[in-house]
Amino acid sequence: MGEERLISIRYADTLIRTILAGCVLLLMTVVMGGCASQGTSTGHRQQSKARPPVKKPAGTYRVRKGDSLYSIAWRAGLDYQTVARWNGLRTPYTIYPGQLIRLSPPKSSRRPYVAPEKTPKKTAPPPGNNKKPVARVAPKKPSQPVAKPTKTKKTPPAGSGKLYWQWPTKGRILSRYSSAEASRSGIKIGGKPGQKVLAAEAGEVVYVGSGLIGYGQLIIIKHNKKYLSAYGHNSNLLVKEGDVVKRGQHISNMGITNQGSALLYFEVRRYGKPVDPLLYLPRG
Repeated sequence: MGEERLISIRYADTLIRTILAGCVLLLMTVVMGGCASQGTSTGHRQQSKARPPVKKPAGTYRVRKGDSLYSIAWRAGLDYQTVARWNGLRTPYTIYPGQLIRLSPPKSSRRPYVAPEKTPKKTAPPPGNNKKPVARVAPKKPSQPVAKPTKTKKTPPAGSGKLYWQWPTKGRILSRYSSAEASRSGIKIGGKPGQKVLAAEAGEVVYVGSGLIGYGQLIIIKHNKKYLSAYGHNSNLLVKEGDVVKRGQHISNMGITNQGSALLYFEVRRYGKPVDPLLYLPRG
């Protein structure tokens, strides 16, 4: 009996140890599975937080500090009036930093179909009435003199309208206009640092700043609805946006480019497109 009891005790002890080992293994499996699940969930949350940056739609421009509608249209090579119309802007064309400006025409919206009005049918006269209606004669109006066609004036030759341009500064032409190269949309006039820069025509200053790459300190003057002129690489700005200047007024001084050259970059645009300034400036 003693030996059998000892065997049963050993068997029970082995069984208990086996059960405890199984419980420990099961508990470790549950804990590790929970950690893995938590890590996967966390990784998923972190991945969902990382969103791609919001891009501006194609054909638009995000307004930055110092921009004006004129400088934006100038940079895009568009007429400022067209850009204003696309964006529903009216004078004085006020814009704000962060505003999205459309640089392409909006999609045309279809107009709703309107059915034409039907003309009422003529009713037949009642039976038995064969009398013809008497036509009423309208009283004669007093005769008026016949207007003779007026002679139309001949269309003036293509040019700058009523503008009378003058040279913005004195100096030798270093670079001429070329429609084939964007970097030569105007002319470069050499001179001395600090040399006077004059308004080539009267108008309103619509941009002053250095936000357009390649122009240095830039001044843009609006002369009328067709023409704008630009003066680049200035060293001393004597006007500000909104100023009205006269032809020949001192607006700035000649500056120095990044290459160390003293010059004035002068550009004329008609409806937003560059034209050869030498076609408008007086000869000699």
